[in-house]
Amino acid sequence: MASTMPFLNRLLRPFTTSTHMSLNPETAAQNFPANAQKCTVAAGCFWGVEHLFRKHFDGKGLLDARVGYIGGDSSNPSYRAVCSGRTGHAESLQMTYDPDQLSYSTLLQFFYKMHDPTTKNRQGMDTGTQYRSAIFFHNEDQEKEAKEITDKVQKQWWKSGTISTEILPAGQWWDAEDYHQKYLDKVPGGYECPAHYIRSYPPLT
Repeated sequence: MASTMPFLNRLLRPFTTSTHMSLNPETAAQNFPANAQKCTVAAGCFWGVEHLFRKHFDGKGLLDARVGYIGGDSSNPSYRAVCSGRTGHAESLQMTYDPDQLSYSTLLQFFYKMHDPTTKNRQGMDTGTQYRSAIFFHNEDQEKEAKEITDKVQKQWWKSGTISTEILPAGQWWDAEDYHQKYLDKVPGGYECPAHYIRSYPPLT
């Protein structure tokens, strides 16, 4: 029975009634350096994605990380609506980072190590377009780098499957409800997708 508990917890993920969402207005004027940049990715359930990125990059150039919704067709989507799969949004993570300390390439390589990009619209037992793998670029340089890294990891890391990761321009971002921010800090032992762990791959060449 114990082995089924994480999945049961996943089924019971809370549908908060809070309406507090925002457009992430540059994350409320925090004191970020002038050269701060954004990196936006989707890799399945955003609780575990945020937790892993924060765990590995806090204090190493990661300035902020917010879970939210992107890539959909409706405005101000709720968690319940996104989970229905009808809004087109992906559960995502938007990070603000200092490129003098942390590179976009490092973040994307970590992204490809911490989830399975070959399972289209699925991570572990979480299935639906809201759990798709995607990189949402913020400028042409990011688009170019995302495509180059994806090509390399396909050939060198994920050779046994076909990467399904979408590479798309970052459109409207919506912060998820407050309850979901740093969820696994608030709920230790809460649900983490079993596909979210760090694979041991050699450096890209």
